[in-house]
Amino acid sequence: MYKSVIRPILFQFDPEEVHHFTFSVLKNFGFLAKLFLPKPIEDKRLEREVFGLKFKNPVGLAAGFDKDAKLFNELSDLGFGFIEIGTLTPKPQPGNDKKRLFRLKEDSAIINRMGFNNGGVDEAIKRLKKNKNVLIGGNIGKNKITPNEEAVNDYKICFEKLFPYVDYFVVNVSSPNTPNLRELQDKKPLTELLSTLQNLNLQKPKQKPILLKIAPDLTDEQLLDIIDIVKETQIAGVIATNTTLSRENLVSENKSEMGGLSGKPLTKRSTEVIRFLSEKSGKAFPIIGVGGIHTAQDALEKLEAGASLVQLYTGFIYEGPELINAINLEILRQKI
Repeated sequence: MYKSVIRPILFQFDPEEVHHFTFSVLKNFGFLAKLFLPKPIEDKRLEREVFGLKFKNPVGLAAGFDKDAKLFNELSDLGFGFIEIGTLTPKPQPGNDKKRLFRLKEDSAIINRMGFNNGGVDEAIKRLKKNKNVLIGGNIGKNKITPNEEAVNDYKICFEKLFPYVDYFVVNVSSPNTPNLRELQDKKPLTELLSTLQNLNLQKPKQKPILLKIAPDLTDEQLLDIIDIVKETQIAGVIATNTTLSRENLVSENKSEMGGLSGKPLTKRSTEVIRFLSEKSGKAFPIIGVGGIHTAQDALEKLEAGASLVQLYTGFIYEGPELINAINLEILRQKI
């Protein structure tokens, strides 16, 4: 029903306006989803224990969809095993100028240059206090006005404030839409940042997993650096991958828009990165696979490449909530 009736209507309108409209509908009329959508699959065989946390199923929602933690309970009701909020920054910021979100229908893709638009970590915490037992990841970043040499402080602020309210953390240094942010992926500043957060973590009575979200555009040499950094800092794992700056083989008219590309064009590369990290590290740490998952087979390929969990974003927008059940059903069928 989603692909045949709902999506064609929604895709007639501006994607960012549709996003806000959809949030309003789910927030106020989410109960109707139970009438029109298949019941989420619940099966003990889908449960996964990864970096010390128990996930009811391995299919999560990637960061960027529920930036401000406004809809995590309703989204969880659609069948997601976990919800990642953010990217959150210490201070509220509007993000980049509109228009900043573009559909590439012919490529089953999206380009965004949102720029970490969010209401700030304090506003999100007010809503997280109403969490009804949803497993939450907190994706954190720096404010646009914060220079890179002071970026560690922004991540520290978000880490300390969010600590009581999320189950794991994601350090986002891989968005292409905040100027110079990806420079923090270089070995020295990244090691310093992750070491600082891990030291804060170790001071807590009970530590929480810290993950690093990386870009798909890293070279093999840079990926080997990532493996070294994860081992040195002893963080819990990696999310592979964020959006790409590549525009290879696109056909849609919006292909030249600036920003990060997500969706089907990223499917192969994100899986390659997962496989590289898993094999070269000797499966030394868990990986959450994200990027171009539009079918159950896409998800299975990432799991077979070495991912322990997967996340949806663009595939969720194009394929609808039915994709969650389709992946979980195939996992059960394949006994993965």
